[in-house]
Amino acid sequence: MKIAIFGSCVSRDTAEFMPEVEVVAYVARHSVTSLESPHGTAGIDLSDLNSAFQKRMVTSDLTGTGFKRIARNAEDLDVVLLDLVDERRGFWMFPDGTTMTNSLEIESCGAARAARRSGARLVEFGSDEHFDQWKSGFTTLIQGLKDGELWEKTILLDIEWAGALDGAQHPQSDSLAKLGRSWRRLQRGSREASRRLTRGQGIAEALTSLRNVRPTEAEEYADRAAAANADFVRYRSFAQSMVKSIVARSSSQVRINRDHKWGPQPFHYRDEDYRSIVKGVLSLVEDQGMSSPNTK
Repeated sequence: MKIAIFGSCVSRDTAEFMPEVEVVAYVARHSVTSLESPHGTAGIDLSDLNSAFQKRMVTSDLTGTGFKRIARNAEDLDVVLLDLVDERRGFWMFPDGTTMTNSLEIESCGAARAARRSGARLVEFGSDEHFDQWKSGFTTLIQGLKDGELWEKTILLDIEWAGALDGAQHPQSDSLAKLGRSWRRLQRGSREASRRLTRGQGIAEALTSLRNVRPTEAEEYADRAAAANADFVRYRSFAQSMVKSIVARSSSQVRINRDHKWGPQPFHYRDEDYRSIVKGVLSLVEDQGMSSPNTK
């Protein structure tokens, strides 16, 4: 099976669990806004990026050529996978109206700093401005898929961020659960305040520890996932309305893989989650006849 990806780790990691698959085109580190208003490479220094893959992806975003890499392989493709995870970091809007995805690579090589100095501003994911720009870009992507006769072969991987590590219970959001978390944080703060007083620190320092209780690892993941999933709601809803085929999983159905090769993140799932997603993809391929007769 030959596939293309417009997205990032959700689709990429899923593809690794698909049998006899060849990823013909992988478009990552792209907001769909780059399809309409790419900034171009002028004035953008990528020399600090050591990876050829990273340079290729960022350059593709800057030149707005990401989808062309998929389109030129259209005749060979059996499936196109979409996911929205690369939108989470927002994009840079330059004074001339052009845009650049705020990828980790853009930050690490100093291009984001240079963009700010040149008058660009960060349009943050979840804002109305970001959503409006994204919606226009996503519409352009879908039209391109239709023009290339790929829309029928396109599957949206609509996977919420996981709020709990593998083996842990999905965090509850009811009032009693929130009260319990607040009580546990208060207990941790009280213990730290007691330790500070024992070490001879003043009451002011002890009270500071009560006000600034750091969340546990589990609480941090739960909070990040809850915030991201809330921000993604209208994006997911619009994307769902624009595609024919969807594989969806709620946050309660997936878990964070602590041993994921790229590290634990709310969008890095367990092997069993990827296998479940693959099962959904292959079911759609079979039911809707996406694959060509020669596909293995």
